[in-house]
Amino acid sequence: MKEFFKFVFASMIGFILSFFLVFILLIALIVGMVSSAGSDGKVTPTSNSIMHISLDYPIKERTDKNPFSEFSFMGFDNKKTLGLNEILLSLEEAKKDDHIEGIYLDVSSLAAGFATIEEIRNALIDFKKSGKFILAYSEVYTQGAYYLASVADKVYLNPEGMIDFRGLSSEMMFFKGSLEKLEIEAQIIKVGTFKSAVEPFILDKMSEPNRLQVNSFLGSMYDHFLSEISKSRKVPKSTLFSLADSAKVRNPKDALVYKMVDGLKYKDEVLDELKSRTGTDKKKDLKSVSIEEYAPAPDEKKASASDRIALIYANGDIISGEGNDESIGSDRISRAIRKARMDTKVKAIVLRVNSPGGSALASDVIWREMVLTKKSKPVIVSMGDVAASGGYYIACAADSIFAQPNTITGSIGVFGIIPNMQNFFKNKLGITFDGVKTGKFADLGTVSRPLTDAERIIIQQEVNKVYSTFTQKVADGRKKSQSYIDSIGQGRVWSGTEALQNGLVDRLGNIDDAIASAAKKAKITDYKLVSYPDQVDPLKSLFENTGDKVKTYFMKQELGDQFIYYEQMKSAINLSGVQARIPYNIQVK
Repeated sequence: MKEFFKFVFASMIGFILSFFLVFILLIALIVGMVSSAGSDGKVTPTSNSIMHISLDYPIKERTDKNPFSEFSFMGFDNKKTLGLNEILLSLEEAKKDDHIEGIYLDVSSLAAGFATIEEIRNALIDFKKSGKFILAYSEVYTQGAYYLASVADKVYLNPEGMIDFRGLSSEMMFFKGSLEKLEIEAQIIKVGTFKSAVEPFILDKMSEPNRLQVNSFLGSMYDHFLSEISKSRKVPKSTLFSLADSAKVRNPKDALVYKMVDGLKYKDEVLDELKSRTGTDKKKDLKSVSIEEYAPAPDEKKASASDRIALIYANGDIISGEGNDESIGSDRISRAIRKARMDTKVKAIVLRVNSPGGSALASDVIWREMVLTKKSKPVIVSMGDVAASGGYYIACAADSIFAQPNTITGSIGVFGIIPNMQNFFKNKLGITFDGVKTGKFADLGTVSRPLTDAERIIIQQEVNKVYSTFTQKVADGRKKSQSYIDSIGQGRVWSGTEALQNGLVDRLGNIDDAIASAAKKAKITDYKLVSYPDQVDPLKSLFENTGDKVKTYFMKQELGDQFIYYEQMKSAINLSGVQARIPYNIQVK
């Protein structure tokens, strides 16, 4: 028996020691990865190098704070990606870097909105002012990729490749027929002739007001698209329109004939030209650094400046609560604005908005902090791909609003949807409902029966009230009459160019323009840029919601480019309360 207990005791000690050893090794592994990734795998280029840019991943507003970005384990690969903030910073620094001779733009498609592409495109145009070259090559150019590549000194296409150049289009999906088959009635309460977010549930085609607004903002975006390509390629805009309208660019030779590209080359020929431009022997490897690896030199002067400008990122759907880096939680963003307001070192604030809207209540919570902050220091808004509905709500109190010509904004309107699923439950599933209540409105909002006339009146009055509040706050912020805001509101969506014309924005410009404006208004020239809110700590994040992250990873792998539609469906299911939300999710390819 002694031997038995001795054996059991020894086994227990061995197990405990092994457990602690594995635990220590795991901690060491994590610390090692964090330590090695702390430099983000960045490298400093040697002389006569080129910067290689492909951007073959979704471009977010700012780079994820992820020390495991390049870590590969058991077949789970992570690729280093950059947010728009670091892409722009790297291009700005490369412009001044004597080791960088030029840029090799190797872009086929871009998972980014038009305004994001515009920011990068303008940064490339600025890069060329240094006298350095940009050479673009691809086997296939989507329209967004070609728009970016068109700024290059030389644009090359694979001899068997293609350019997608057909013009822009918008298509909506309508669910009315499916809901009728399921015997589900979408009970709509809204304000706004153009507030078409509800149309898919009650119509089988676009309403005329919706068709009018889509034609208008899409036409405005397309006009800018053609104008900028015309300037870069020195091809008349009318010619470009004709090429797209008649689908004349059907093969690589057509692209060359119509001056869409400068030559048809294979990749090895392009690499030889890059070697020639950098003075590299053709027998040697080209010296290059990817934009993801590039390490911009720190600006010591800016880093030591006592004055600060706070850059607050508001990205994603607007919801109540904390939210995260991909959603605008009213608590988190309002706290960030408040923190920047209370910091005496922060002399001005730039709110970067990239949001289709969401909860009207959550939007109002953030709006309140904007109003309070405006009383004590300058507040400037920079709009990204979309800043509409609730996204415009949180922006309207700013001293000044900047947008890109192809930003989607406006959509000042409010709606609510309550499904009546009584017949679906009864006729399709054989389920009926019964119950008791202490008052006639105690079960208002239930999906098990239709709204009564009295209930519909109550909800409509509340929606009207939210719309009236929305338009009044926009009127106050923009120094317009409420009747005027109502005339350009009604849920109508505008491009940035149109918004400038009707007074919803003050200037067309990028995020740097907004920051420069904030500095000027604060009367400072030497300042440090600080970002809010703090990004989620990667180590804390690693041990939180692991199951959800694994599911998301596999879902992304399975769905690929279609993952965005899964996210949109999940977001729609989780909607609650009165919504101030744009009716579109716009992608440009």
